Amino acid sequence: MMPFLKMTAAGALALMAVTCGGLEQALAQAPAQPKTIDAIKARGTLNCGVGTGTPGFSNPDDKGVWTGFDVDYCRAVAAVLFNDPSKVTYKPTSAKDRFPALQSGEVDLLSRTTTWTLSRDVGFVFAGVMYYDGQGFIVKKSLGLKSVKELKGATICVQTGTTTELNLADYFRTNNLDYKSVVFEKPDESVSAYESGRCDAYTTDQSGLFSQRLKMKTPDDNVILPEIISKEPLGPLVRQGDFQWFTLTKWVYYALINAEELGITQKNVDEMLNSANPEIKRVLGKDGDFGKSLGVDNDWIVRIVKAVGNYGEIYERTLGEGSALKIPRGHNRLWSKGGLQYAPPIR
Repeated sequence: MMPFLKMTAAGALALMAVTCGGLEQALAQAPAQPKTIDAIKARGTLNCGVGTGTPGFSNPDDKGVWTGFDVDYCRAVAAVLFNDPSKVTYKPTSAKDRFPALQSGEVDLLSRTTTWTLSRDVGFVFAGVMYYDGQGFIVKKSLGLKSVKELKGATICVQTGTTTELNLADYFRTNNLDYKSVVFEKPDESVSAYESGRCDAYTTDQSGLFSQRLKMKTPDDNVILPEIISKEPLGPLVRQGDFQWFTLTKWVYYALINAEELGITQKNVDEMLNSANPEIKRVLGKDGDFGKSLGVDNDWIVRIVKAVGNYGEIYERTLGEGSALKIPRGHNRLWSKGGLQYAPPIR
């Protein structure tokens, strides 16, 4: 279980002030906050908690170089803080040890396919939903199954310490289906057991199924069933207690979305610096002090886009058509294109 934090007297007064509508009074009464940004800059590197190896999201190559959707978010944050996206120390965390690693300060943020839930919002705070996902199932094609509901009596491999385990129990109980779960700490252990025939199916976030299928010995012998049985809003998270750090991590995500909306790309960002469009000028730091209000330089979004591109570029490169996974963008399209990705404006 993840630790729950007790509210201090000062925190209670601050909450009361907010409830009464006095935001400025609440901020004045709030306890002094630790300066995560100062600590990271003094250390000279961002400590980023990532997964233990999920192609497309966070995965090291044979030289130990990390790449992926979650990795690029860490690189974007480092670009803002250091103007150097390489100043990241990647710390692999399992589903079981990820929250203690963040709470203890071993990592400054988690960027590793973590679902935003109420219980996890106590003690931690999510920077946004970087990826809208849902839980699915993979089975051997030879079984000829077309639906999850055909898995009655099946043995199912699942990773412990995840929302996946609870979703599995809820879904099968609701549909009056009996099953046997075989739990493992790491995804690779679950997949290995499934491939060896120890389990009839393996369940995790659907994006994870696409990733893990790539690593299987005969990927084409396995099929992902069509049902999605849960909501899995995935995103980066930080500890509660440092509002400046939370605000910056949140706006790095929003910057990626805003850049895509405005057509600012890794290739044209220098050209866009000369744009007369007032919104583009604000986003790229040519008008206003929006970066300084976050405690960073005004060209912070220029740094992000030069380092990793906009949200759409990251998606296509790591998960979409430009990747081995080729996951349809679906709900992760911009709101203006029928998706759910939406960011507040920079103004």
